[in-house]
Amino acid sequence: MTSRPAVALSAVLVACSGLALVGCEQPQELMEFPMKDYNRPLPPGAQALRKITDPSRIPDFTKACGQRHRLVEAIDRSLHYLAKPSSQNHYPCCGITHARVVASLESFRDLLAASLTPSQMNAAVRGRFDVYESVGCDMKGTVLVTCYYTPIFEGALQPSARFRYPLYAKPANLEKGPGGNPKRTWPDRRTLESSGMLKGLELVYLADPFEAYVAQVQGSVKIRLRDGSLRTYGYTANNGHEYQSIRAMLVDDGKVGPYAGLPEMIAYFRAHPNDVQPYTWRNPRYVFFAPIEDGRPRGCLNEPVTTGRTVATDKEIFPPAALGFLVTELPVARHGEIVTAPYRGFVFDQDAGGAIRAPGRCDLYLGVGDEAGDLAGRAKNEGRLYYLFLKPAAMPSGALRTPEASGG
Repeated sequence: MTSRPAVALSAVLVACSGLALVGCEQPQELMEFPMKDYNRPLPPGAQALRKITDPSRIPDFTKACGQRHRLVEAIDRSLHYLAKPSSQNHYPCCGITHARVVASLESFRDLLAASLTPSQMNAAVRGRFDVYESVGCDMKGTVLVTCYYTPIFEGALQPSARFRYPLYAKPANLEKGPGGNPKRTWPDRRTLESSGMLKGLELVYLADPFEAYVAQVQGSVKIRLRDGSLRTYGYTANNGHEYQSIRAMLVDDGKVGPYAGLPEMIAYFRAHPNDVQPYTWRNPRYVFFAPIEDGRPRGCLNEPVTTGRTVATDKEIFPPAALGFLVTELPVARHGEIVTAPYRGFVFDQDAGGAIRAPGRCDLYLGVGDEAGDLAGRAKNEGRLYYLFLKPAAMPSGALRTPEASGG
């Protein structure tokens, strides 16, 4: 991955994705927070969402209502997933029914078509929807927000002296369970890569071993072949091991600073190529790929992800495909440097991730290529994650009503 000048990055977050970046800006650095366990699991019997009953605690949606780029596209992808009979297996979730999520998305799409001003739409959303919030890592709503992207790397369909680091297809005898994880745990990364047991499953070859690792962490990749054409590969399975953060290892070992992001990690491994394997083998999780014929990266719902609108959460505790609202800070380029800007935007829960566990984590998809990667690698700020569900009184006649989520 080649880093590009920061001045070129603003298009990713502003022109392309239509994100609602508002307010003052500060030079970008990864925030240092008090010691918190953002991956803390829910207490026994608790739910990840609670209904907000105090109107003063409901966020103001006005600025986000003026940023409608790709909202209908993302809604339609959620509805396409929810139309599959298998989607009903994941509901009810947090006391919310499948029918209520479908009705909420359809109602929100109707509001977008009504040509309301941002102020009018804010009032309509507040009047039509109940707002729930993630309980976060501390049961107070604190969520660590990071970002991910689809890298573009050079590669080849046949191995050579330059291209010798493969991405692999799913082994035929790896059976996935209902949650998408393998029914049995497979060998760890080190064993898979050193034993030769994946021989014959090579899909494409990369020139850099850390690029192959980044593709696995991001879950999708575009490969530019020698003739200039692009081929897209996406996540199809994993080996069942828990993800371990290489960034945290590098920081603990003093190899990179405490504010290091993906660009600094890439620079480190390019300067120290012999360190790639020892560090990547310390993360036992391994990801398998499949070609994506239409070239559109997909999330765990097997629907295309939408730049600036798709979020990845823990699908064991959050409602798949639901309408959300994210409040945090994100990196953006301004006048040749990367700065942070407050962010408020409507999002859709359409993906998952090996490192995204528990109610205290959320990952926002930023798009394709180096510009998106430079920003995604620097995104790490606390925030709050809300979900919007149609009020029971506004549900279509005959639709299932939902019990209230606990903790309201």
